[in-house]
Amino acid sequence: MSTTSGAHTLVRRSHEERVLRILQRFGALSRGEIARRVGLSRTTVSEITTDLLGRGAITVVDTDANERAGSGRPAERLAIDPGSGQYMGVDFGHRRVNVAVADAAHEIIATGTARYPESAQWPERLSAAFALVERLQVDRRVHYGALQAVGVGVPGWGDRSWADGVAESFADRFHASVIVDNNVRFAGLAEALHSHPDTVNNLIYLRLSDGVGGSLVVDGRLVRGATSFAGELGHVTVAEAGTAACRCGKRGCVETFASAPAILARCRAEGAQVQTIDELRTAVAIAHPGVERVLRDTGAVIGRVLGAAAMTLNPSEVVVSGEIVDVSPALVQQVAATITYELSWQPEMAPVVRAAVLRDEGGALGAVAALFHESPLLKSYPEAVRAPSGGRTSTTKEHNMAGPVVRVGGARCRS
Repeated sequence: MSTTSGAHTLVRRSHEERVLRILQRFGALSRGEIARRVGLSRTTVSEITTDLLGRGAITVVDTDANERAGSGRPAERLAIDPGSGQYMGVDFGHRRVNVAVADAAHEIIATGTARYPESAQWPERLSAAFALVERLQVDRRVHYGALQAVGVGVPGWGDRSWADGVAESFADRFHASVIVDNNVRFAGLAEALHSHPDTVNNLIYLRLSDGVGGSLVVDGRLVRGATSFAGELGHVTVAEAGTAACRCGKRGCVETFASAPAILARCRAEGAQVQTIDELRTAVAIAHPGVERVLRDTGAVIGRVLGAAAMTLNPSEVVVSGEIVDVSPALVQQVAATITYELSWQPEMAPVVRAAVLRDEGGALGAVAALFHESPLLKSYPEAVRAPSGGRTSTTKEHNMAGPVVRVGGARCRS
């Protein structure tokens, strides 16, 4: 993209966003009313609204025929189509998939979750995701005929060559641009944007779920790293080599100690009859001593790992998320106490430690936010690119095989 065309694209995008914000705020307006409110010429507004109508972002709801005093052609009133899914975020976890759909004004209009076995292969996981998308179409009355782009979050560890297949599947189904990246990275992005988007420039995010993963914001930028594996704190070794095997092939990783399945297993070893998160919640409520011990030890281990990361990155905030955190706020307190101890030699380094505000939907919301590409956190993050007229292009990768896959489908996506 040349400097001139790039500047033109940015100006056009800015004008489009202003039009959408006005429609979001005031509801149905004529083109003339839009032009007056945004301060653009009628010609420019006409071009923008024609494009938005063409891609299904807005719709004609009525005319001003009943309000006109004189003759002349009635002016159409335009409004954002409340059911038009323009952007989709998908978060594939080890046992579940979460989906969020946004309209042209970047408002979330539908969310949902579906489950599958941890042993499920990618065809089964994709089928679960597509079935969920279809269910949202019926239950929430959304439609995807004008979908512009899809952000897909996947677990970070392992051979990422299958990411091409995931991107292809979504591109072929929706004829839209697709980016694929680490699901916990997307969740960390959503948390940073949701909590303090203007002030959080350095943040460490850790999710304790069916697996354990992290996300990093450093100097106001979402960090991917040289091979897009930045933040993989779940595979730091914290126990002796003879302990539980991790899915990564090592033994004694944080994930074998602090993931939800690992914590449940350790609680059972302490005499607690807990098979599910709900049963763990009950055990926490009655202060089962074995469960309290497991959670306290887990918080201390996580705190040491995050303390070391904090010494390296000097974050202003450390955020811990996941089902276990929802069940036991005391775990976050133990994490905070351990980090404070680890940094006691330099107290001013101590970050704010807190539980995440967003829950299961965070990864899908972050994937949508990555598509918007509005936050300064995403300055160096790859954008979905505009598809050329005439059809679909081949898969494009950013930097290397492990980096985000940008799949460009037949539909246009703002670049």
